[in-house]
Amino acid sequence: MSSKVAARYVLSEYVENAMAQAVYDKLEDGTFTGRIPPCKGVVAFEATLRECEDELRSTLEDWILIGLKLGHRLPVIGSIDLNQEPTHEPVDAL
Repeated sequence: MSSKVAARYVLSEYVENAMAQAVYDKLEDGTFTGRIPPCKGVVAFEATLRECEDELRSTLEDWILIGLKLGHRLPVIGSIDLNQEPTHEPVDAL
């Protein structure tokens, strides 16, 4: 299994575990807001609950990618720690 496939699986599992912790509220104007408490700043506002969930997932994915790129410490979610330094296999081992 290539490391690219394994990384995609870990990221997908991280996103699913984070989305399972999402909290949604219906606002006074009938729109929805969503947030993921362990992921500071990941929020979404949309007209419907489904749109809010989709936007929250997209925001979370962007938040993760930017956090990884900038070296921010991300919360451990569902025992997945994205803060670990990647291990590199020698090219001849592949």
